[in-house]
Amino acid sequence: MINLQFFARYREQLDREAEQLPWDASLQTLADVRQHLLARGEQWQVLAEPRIMCARNQELCSLETLIADGDELAFFPPVTGG
Repeated sequence: MINLQFFARYREQLDREAEQLPWDASLQTLADVRQHLLARGEQWQVLAEPRIMCARNQELCSLETLIADGDELAFFPPVTGG
């Protein structure tokens, strides 16, 4: 099982803060998980942002990071500041 977390406007637009995704060995990276979610339809296209931020087990990482069964993955929009 993969535990997914969505933050900030992603949580608002997807109308969920978390969900569990059954483990699938074809999902090797965070990019694979994102593509799986994007295939769900229009609402999920918010995750298609080129500068999306992500974390694996509460550590910032890239979309190319390898994942494993039991991981917690988080997606959040780019942070801006001033």
